[in-house]
Formats: sequence, C-alpha cells, structure tokens
Amino acid sequence: MSTGQARCDPATTGSHRAEHRAHADYTGGVYGSMLAASVVVGAGAVESFPRLRLVLLLLCTGLAFWLGHVHAQLFGARMAQRSLDRKAVLEVCRDEWPIVKAAVPPAAAVAVSPLLGLELQGALWLALSVAVAGQVGWSAAAARSAGASWRLVTVTASVNLLLGLLIIVLKIFLTH
Repeated sequence: MSTGQARCDPATTGSHRAEHRAHADYTGGVYGSMLAASVVVGAGAVESFPRLRLVLLLLCTGLAFWLGHVHAQLFGARMAQRSLDRKAVLEVCRDEWPIVKAAVPPAAAVAVSPLLGLELQGALWLALSVAVAGQVGWSAAAARSAGASWRLVTVTASVNLLLGLLIIVLKIFLTH
C-alpha cells in the first residue's frame, strides 16, 4: 500500500496522527526545554535586569522559535506533500506548540522566585534547574511512550541530563 493510500484509511490516519502528535510533543518539549535553559544562561551573562524581562524573554523566545518551526514545517516539508489549508496550518501549530509549553515552567520559576526569597542569581539557577529537569523529563516520557525498556529510558534521560549539565557548565564559565 502506498503512503497516499495509507493516509486515506481513517484507522491508519488516526493512528498515524496520534503517533505523530506524541512524537512532536516530546521532540518540541525536549527542544523547548533546552532552548529555555540556553536563554537563562544567556540572560545570566548580562548585567542585572528585572525578572519580568526574563519571564518575557523566555516566553517570547519560545514563541519566536515556535513560529520558526511552524514556518519551516508549512513551507518546507508540508508544501511538497499537500496543499496548505486551515486544517494543515492548525495541525502544524498544535504539533509545534510544546516548544512554547516547555518555556512556561522556567518562566514560572522566575516569576515565583521572589516568593521564595531568591535574589536574581538564585532565580536564574532555579529557572535553569527547572529547564534541565523538563528536558530530562520530556526525553524520559518520550522513551516510555515509544515502549522503550527502562534501561533505554535511563540512557536517554542520562544523555539529556549530560546535555543540560553542559549548558550549566557554560553558565558557570560565562558568568565567572
């Protein structure tokens, strides 16, 4: 059966969409968490600034990258496969949304940091920790969703933890 025929079969189409959506959620979540961690590191290398600016920077960067991914999907791979319609645009927007969702927890950490009595540097470390934890969590969830063994889940979580630690090492070197 050709790819075009498989897409016409409602049972296959629904299954394929659910699988694609789950993959997009996890990929976007891992990517968005790593992006948020990088934004925190970059912001921490600059002089002091209002926390609200970092919250907005995290959210706006997530939105900008989301738009970039939507654009790439719509005008890259998608145009070769099918014409653009409202349904296709909304599907791509939804599939790429986890990039933005992954920026929310680190932004929330910055927003609540004054309630925890944290100075700006403490808020940056909290946001960075939350972003790295998100990255590890998204990757482990992706592996479990794919039916990976616990050993493979541990491997993927460890690799993402190492990537997060690399970002933390960059923060240390950039700010000292």
